[in-house]
Amino acid sequence: MTTLAMHASDGLLNAPASLLFGAVAVLGLAVATAGARRDLDDRVAPMAGLVAAFVFATQMINFPVLPGVSGHLLGGALAAILVGPWVGALTVSVVVVLQALLFADGGLTALGANLTNMALLATIAGYLVALASRRLVLRSRSWLVATAFVAAIVSTVAAAGGFVMEYAIGGQGAVSMTGFATALLGVHLLIGIGEGVITALTVGAVAAVRPDLVYAFRTRTAGAEVAA
Repeated sequence: MTTLAMHASDGLLNAPASLLFGAVAVLGLAVATAGARRDLDDRVAPMAGLVAAFVFATQMINFPVLPGVSGHLLGGALAAILVGPWVGALTVSVVVVLQALLFADGGLTALGANLTNMALLATIAGYLVALASRRLVLRSRSWLVATAFVAAIVSTVAAAGGFVMEYAIGGQGAVSMTGFATALLGVHLLIGIGEGVITALTVGAVAAVRPDLVYAFRTRTAGAEVAA
């Protein structure tokens, strides 16, 4: 069974493209580090550790999306909603790096591309969806759960779109980019639905118990009751 979502392996991109997106990842994570300094406090820091552990564990579990094709959680939208975009990007980056080093899940030469797609693009896309829905999210937990579902789908497709762009710039194989993009984005749309279910359930569970720990609710008074 083929597993997708969304680790690129060694050899898919040429050396210039690998170096380019390595530099993009370093720059993006440097910006995220600066932003995270403003967001980290006694609530966000422990939650970031829990999110990293959860994403790391759930990425080991694959769910079927098509015959012979499975996917796994990316975690960008989940991290963005629970701990914010800056800390979220750093959280997912830790997971991506550990998986590359410990389990060879994604090649080292493709690490920059994987960080760009999974830690940066997926997290940013998920956060932008949450930000666009902020007024609705602040109304009730139900809107938060719905937003988490949509954000996860968008973030998964954004990560796949990032790889399509990277392959168009420096892909090693001669393929029809139209067919390649259609197939990859279509499959990741299905994967995104699975990710959306996991993200919505997880965010909803946290919001039901400790809404003050959810970044999307940070404008509320800590511990305030969130309507169902």
